[in-house]
Amino acid sequence: MLDHTPTKKTLVEVDGLRMYFPITAGLLRRKVGDVKAVDGVSFNIYEGETLGLVGESGCGKSTCGRALLRLYNVTEGSIRIGGVDIATLSHDALRRMRPTMQMVFQDPQASLNPRMTVAGIIGEPLDEHTKLSHSEKLERIYELMDAVGLSRDFANRYPHAFSGGQRQRIGIARALALSPKFIVCDEPIAALDVSIQAQVVNLLEELQDRLGLTYLFISHDLSMVRHIADRVAVMYLGKIVELAGREALYESPKHPYTQALLSAVPEPNPENESSRRRIILTGDVPSPANPPKGCNFCTRCPKVMEICHRVEPASREIEPGRFVACHLYETATTAETTAAHNSAGKARLSNDNQPTQQGV
Repeated sequence: MLDHTPTKKTLVEVDGLRMYFPITAGLLRRKVGDVKAVDGVSFNIYEGETLGLVGESGCGKSTCGRALLRLYNVTEGSIRIGGVDIATLSHDALRRMRPTMQMVFQDPQASLNPRMTVAGIIGEPLDEHTKLSHSEKLERIYELMDAVGLSRDFANRYPHAFSGGQRQRIGIARALALSPKFIVCDEPIAALDVSIQAQVVNLLEELQDRLGLTYLFISHDLSMVRHIADRVAVMYLGKIVELAGREALYESPKHPYTQALLSAVPEPNPENESSRRRIILTGDVPSPANPPKGCNFCTRCPKVMEICHRVEPASREIEPGRFVACHLYETATTAETTAAHNSAGKARLSNDNQPTQQGV
């Protein structure tokens, strides 16, 4: 699913990212399986753009965002930021990379230390990664507070004294402290009132234009993603099922899951709402510890075919810049080739696990 468009400079390149969490049982905590939170995800993010990542709760969005910053040690795959594969970096090398990549968390109250003042919270990254004098650090803190629309008089107050929107502004200022290139916004407006959400999104857009920032914007609010994102990736059960430009995806979704997801977005015009067909998905979301064989969406898809239960669809570019993982957009020959490739891969894995003659 990697897009190698030569006219744009890639800042973040994710290839085959997997993030599995072990399932253990018994007194000895023996491993009995894996929760496949992120299962083979690949995409690029270009400099200065916002990639929206959407999907229902539990699909792996937040895990993917945290893995991109190496908050988890990834199970498999590469994550290149500025050409450096951070998935394989040592602890010291990763620490030196931290200033270039930061995160804005979902819950602004839980992500701020209640025992620290605003100045202490924003200044903590400066203490860790710079050697600024006290006066230089204080001036930098004031600059950051100005940038996010906070009065300098708030510097010695504690988080409990602020509203949710103001606390999120503190979190954004902290993320900007070290002048990062890439910021993961993990549902930054989900815990805010509707009246405040637009203000925070407008602030993020203003900072992006002014500072040349690159965002991964994770959200379940599809209308807000349409407003802020340049491209949108749709995630289902640990996999990206569709990736396209914002307008192309919202105007003409291709994957059945994307179609169902967008059909649930409220329509501001009541006349359009009455003429629109709502797609109701049946059944429950499968467990990421035991995903279906073949396509992950086959148990709920209204357009399911026989091959969907046997063969995992490959992500392919069906239009310039649009990638879809669905058998509806494969020819019969392509589907059979994919099936043969998957079978060959399983056979190789099986042979690799067999003991050699020397080891018997």
